[in-house]
Parts: sequence; C-alpha cells; structure tokens
Amino acid sequence: MQISANNANKIKDSEIIFPDLSYKVVGIAFEVFNELGWGLPEKDYQKAMVKEFSNSGISFKEEYYIPLKYKASSISRYFADFVVDDKILLELKVVPRLGYVHTKQTLIYLRNAGIKLGILLYFTRDGVKYRRIINSKI
Repeated sequence: MQISANNANKIKDSEIIFPDLSYKVVGIAFEVFNELGWGLPEKDYQKAMVKEFSNSGISFKEEYYIPLKYKASSISRYFADFVVDDKILLELKVVPRLGYVHTKQTLIYLRNAGIKLGILLYFTRDGVKYRRIINSKI
C-alpha cells in the first residue's frame, strides 16, 4: 500500500502491518539516538540496537544473510542489518536524508528475503527518521 500525504491520516492502526512491533523497533532507535547523539558510524548505532533488542527481549537476527538466486543457483548475496522477530527487516543508515538508492536497496532485500515489511531507519543531525517499506510481492 502506498501512502501519500493526503491519505496518511485516513489509515487506521488495523491497516498497519505489525504495528506494535514496529513501534517498539522505532522506539528503540529513538532511545539509542537519545543516548548516543548524532554523528557516529552506522556500526556503532547497530551495536547499541543489539544491546537494546537484547534488553527488551525482542527476537532478532543481526547481519541477516539474503541470497540472490537465479533459477536454482545463488548468484549473489546481501546482508540486512537486522531481521526482527522474523517479521521486520530493519536497515540502518547514517545520512542527512534518504535517497532512492536506500529505498531500492531495502526493497531488494525484502523481496529476496521473502519478508513483508521493512523499516529503513536513518540517524540524522535532527534525530531519528524512518520509512516503512512494504513488499507488495507477498
């Protein structure tokens, strides 16, 4: 489902995929940012997210391996930052703003991993921002 600014307010919580888990994931990102601040490398935020996921009892896989298959052969591989509770693919970035390339990368990961929802989190000077990305192929 694509969401435009005009219809964003009309969407109900029941239409949001994995709302509770999504809110927890984004909340953890805000907690990490509030503690560490801005300007660190992505790997440092990732390490802090690992600690918070563990402390929260949220199931996750870090550096999640995603093979790219062509017919029956693996021809390439990707690694997503996290898969949370086998439901949400989480990709972290440290950028001032997202570009098409970041969204495209996350969508490629989602499609090849067979996961419905991705959250693209990015740590900026102005705080944590995020984008939910839906794999419409599932």
